Amino acid sequence: MEVLVLPTSADVARRAAEVVLEGLAAARGAGPVLGLATGSSPLGLYAELAGAVRAGRLDLSAATGFALDEYVGLPAGHPQTYREVLLREVCAPLGLAPERLHVPDGSGRTEQELVAAAAEYERLITEAGGVDVQILGIGANGHLGFNEPGSSLSSRTRVKRLSDRTRHDNARFFDGPDDVPTHCVTQGLGTVLDARRLVLVASGPTKAAAIAAALEGPLSASCPASVLQWHPDATAVLDEAAATQLRNRDYYDASAAGL
Repeated sequence: MEVLVLPTSADVARRAAEVVLEGLAAARGAGPVLGLATGSSPLGLYAELAGAVRAGRLDLSAATGFALDEYVGLPAGHPQTYREVLLREVCAPLGLAPERLHVPDGSGRTEQELVAAAAEYERLITEAGGVDVQILGIGANGHLGFNEPGSSLSSRTRVKRLSDRTRHDNARFFDGPDDVPTHCVTQGLGTVLDARRLVLVASGPTKAAAIAAALEGPLSASCPASVLQWHPDATAVLDEAAATQLRNRDYYDASAAGL
C-alpha cells in the first residue's frame, strides 16, 4: 500500500485525482469502469477530475460507473439517494452518461427483493469486466462503503444495518438523525477488493483514528477499512490532520520521495 500525506485537503484532491487518472489510463476494456464513493471526502477529487475532463485529459463518455452503496427506503428522486447525489456530483460535471451509472437498488419492499437486487448488482459488475479504479472514503468508525465494524472481510453486495455512529454522522445531509435510513445495500468488502486499483481519500482530524487502525492496525472486521492492507494496488491519500496518529509517517514520506 502507498500512503501519501499532503498539507491540505485541496492537495489531497489534486494528488488523488492523478492516482485515479493513472489507473483509468491503464484500463483494459473499451471504456473504463469507475467505482464511485459518496459523502464529503471525495468531493474535491471529483472536482479535480471534472477539471481534467474540461482540459481534455479525461474522457468518461464511454465509461461505466458503479456506486458503492445506496440507502434502503428513500423514494426515487429523493435528493439524498446516492443515485441523485452521483447524478449531481459525477455524471453532470464529469460527462458520465446517466444510463451508464449503476447504483445498488434499495427500493425493494421485502428482504427477498433486496437480496435479489444485491445479487443482480454483483452480476452487473462482473458483466462490466470488474472495476478498474475504486474511489473510497472512510467512516470515523472505520467503515468502508457501508460495511460497518463486524462485517465479513470476504462479503459481497448485501443488505446491512447502519450503525448509530454512521446515522449520526450522516444526519447533516438530512433534516435530523431520525430521517436517516436504518438500512442500506452496500458492496461487500470482498467486492471492493476485486477492483484493480483502490484510491482512499481522507481529510480532517475526525478520521485520524480510523486511518491509523485501517493502515497500521491488524487486519480485522473491527476496522473494515483494514482490508486495504490486502490489496496489491491501494493508495491512501491523506491530509496532515488525518495522518496525525500514524506511527510510520517517516517511512511513508521517504517512500513517497522515490529512489
